[in-house]
Amino acid sequence: MPTMPPPYDNRLSVVVPVKNEAENIEPLIREIVAALSGLDEFEIVYVDDGSTDGTLAELRRLAGELPQLRIVRHREACGQSTAITSGVWAAGFDWIATLDGDGQNDPADIPALLARLRATRPEENLHMLAGWRARRQDTWFRRFSSKVANGVRSRLLKDATPDTGCGLKVFYRPTFLRLPYFDHMHRFLPALVQRHGGRVVSVVVNHRPRERGTSKYGLNNRLWVGIVDLFGVQWLIRRAKRPEYLEP
Repeated sequence: MPTMPPPYDNRLSVVVPVKNEAENIEPLIREIVAALSGLDEFEIVYVDDGSTDGTLAELRRLAGELPQLRIVRHREACGQSTAITSGVWAAGFDWIATLDGDGQNDPADIPALLARLRATRPEENLHMLAGWRARRQDTWFRRFSSKVANGVRSRLLKDATPDTGCGLKVFYRPTFLRLPYFDHMHRFLPALVQRHGGRVVSVVVNHRPRERGTSKYGLNNRLWVGIVDLFGVQWLIRRAKRPEYLEP
């Protein structure tokens, strides 16, 4: 039986996967702390996915100053989906927010997602809020590849989510941990949550140009890989059986 999320209790774990983002570590963490200052409790879980630059040194330096910051390390790079999963396992609160580590997601949007979460009625069965980058600040190629991938995905999976690739999401931790795990699963989280029986709501969020560092994605590991994985997710959805429970 799907786990029903309890009312949001004003506590949050923020999970940020990073690989070779040394220049973006401090600016983004400072923004996250400022955005979440109104919460009762929060933690920031950075997952260093096998970085070979100064990412770990920056994280260790800031952890000495900020008690909310926790570090999870992978010996070698395992990919974004695995890094997110490691962070969620390490998180201490029931509700998780994820952000990309490149600074393009705006932490100032998190309070708006949490406000929508607080307004949730029990009958909505809301398990995830997905950011929607209505105005992408990317190169024409990244916008084109995402448009193609989103269009194909939406047609095949019917997940009613215009932007599954946005790194900014808020979701119920127990639901995430019950989802089938596979590499690149982060691209299909809304469809997987719906397969589990939960509702997903998209919220328009800000999107910023990358100011520091370089993108880790290109044609081969963004567009074509996503389309190949899409057919596996479609197979999972077709074979999902959600029984309707009755009183004994």
